[in-house]
Amino acid sequence: MNNRKKNNGGHSLKVIPLGGLHEIGKNMTALEYGGEMVIIDCGMSFPDDEMYGIDVVIPDFTYLMENSRKIKGIVITHGHEDHIGAVPYLVEKLNVPIYGTPFPLGLIRNKLEERGLKGRLNKIHAGDTIKLGCFKVEAIRTTHSIADAICLCIDTPVGKVFHTGDFKIDYTPVDGEPIDLAKFAEIGQKGVLLMMSDSTNATRPGYTRSERKVGETLEAIFARSKKRMIVATFSSNVHRIQKIIDLAKQNRRKVAVSGRSMINVVGLAEELGYLKIPKGILVDINQTKNIPDKQLVIITTGSQGEPMSALSRMATSDHKAIKIKPGDQIILSSTPIPGNEKLVSNVVNLLFEKGAEVIYSDIAETHVSGHACQEELKLALSLIKPKFFMPVHGEFRHLKAHADLAEELGIKEKNIFLLENGDCLELNKRQAKQLHGIVQAGAVMVDGLGVGDVGSIVMRDRHLLSESGLIIVVASIDQATGEIVAGPDLISRGFVYVRENEDLMDQAREVAVKALDKCIHFNTRDWNTLKSAVRDDLRRFIYNKTGRNPVILPIFMEV
Repeated sequence: MNNRKKNNGGHSLKVIPLGGLHEIGKNMTALEYGGEMVIIDCGMSFPDDEMYGIDVVIPDFTYLMENSRKIKGIVITHGHEDHIGAVPYLVEKLNVPIYGTPFPLGLIRNKLEERGLKGRLNKIHAGDTIKLGCFKVEAIRTTHSIADAICLCIDTPVGKVFHTGDFKIDYTPVDGEPIDLAKFAEIGQKGVLLMMSDSTNATRPGYTRSERKVGETLEAIFARSKKRMIVATFSSNVHRIQKIIDLAKQNRRKVAVSGRSMINVVGLAEELGYLKIPKGILVDINQTKNIPDKQLVIITTGSQGEPMSALSRMATSDHKAIKIKPGDQIILSSTPIPGNEKLVSNVVNLLFEKGAEVIYSDIAETHVSGHACQEELKLALSLIKPKFFMPVHGEFRHLKAHADLAEELGIKEKNIFLLENGDCLELNKRQAKQLHGIVQAGAVMVDGLGVGDVGSIVMRDRHLLSESGLIIVVASIDQATGEIVAGPDLISRGFVYVRENEDLMDQAREVAVKALDKCIHFNTRDWNTLKSAVRDDLRRFIYNKTGRNPVILPIFMEV
């Protein structure tokens, strides 16, 4: 006892969000006490419209790299991309132990194998408690839109930290395993120092509908349909996939699966026992031509209108096996993620143009959220009764709405903390304080095989190129005399169509010639000065003529 006091005395608990605040995605939080650290989740997000060419966005791992010896493990709450998508990128740098329930761990294993990596994966189940240094982590069953979701109660030397993960309170979940509210109440009775809670639906009043409601809607659609059915949903929602398979069997239909992630997840879920697929019901997507329409249902990816997804390829007639035809019944069993509305709308319009009947969330209740609305958030707060509260997982408006709910329930305003990524919440048994900008925690952009090599300057150039295009100025200059030997020639990409704007390009060439002549007249041989003179004169000329600001790239060769 005395040794522990000696080692840990004077330390405070640091809670450091590395992602997931003021945004939807790349959720990651570090808990640090003295020389030990645990990490909750390691997610990615998708690029916004301004991130040209970027594939995914991941958290900045700099702080973790600098403190790698402290890390005792990563604990995963569930298997959605915004909670596990960055794991392979972290494992490439730090092969730390990863703890999770079987389904998210299976998804992570597949991701690592695709990249030729081996992780230190450790299986846990709801109800288990694991010890990671001075942290004792208890996994608690919860309900979400993916199998095997858990929330965490973390015993630290200064008190309990409760992290809800992503959750909703579904009393009638499809798998018959409701959220363990009795455990919530038990933990609340023992006393919780800090609660971190999912804020995604904090602006929505009432309750989130049960997943069974979607099942009832799908059941009614299946019962009356005599056409070929194509159902697009999230590949991770195995409970919904199970319902579609059950309805297919009930209505004497075969099931085909389309989309790489859907095929992978269905295979994994069946292997782990989360999907029960009756023998003989599953058929290869390439063998569906011989099956009558009224006896077939296709489960596919693409519910978010992603350009390369299976449903988008069907809509644009690019899918190898499936061609949309008049009368097809297509169900979008999802709602658009914020920012994807236009993509989804485009796909829906294309499907309607091909004569298909499209059923989506505006028409029927084909989707329910996996996140708690206000009354459920209030219930969780009331059961846990934390001393300090920190809303997580959401944009600022979500965090603020959740903070307001907590204040309504009697938590003092001074005990509610709205952090940003990179801030630090420092706690001891009696008090908490917020420290701003303590840790480097920006967005790291992944472009192809490059991780973090695209920064603000490159993005600015891509933005300029996307808006006004590029003009390359090429000239050969005599090394001895400084005279122009060849050129300057102008090459345009994305600025104007040269054949239709020859006068403009000729005038621009004359401007470049005069700029070079002026420099040569003053005996200027410095390449940077020459390039700047040509760039500045051309920029002024082109802006005056066209009102555009293309990127101008002078290339000079000495001969």
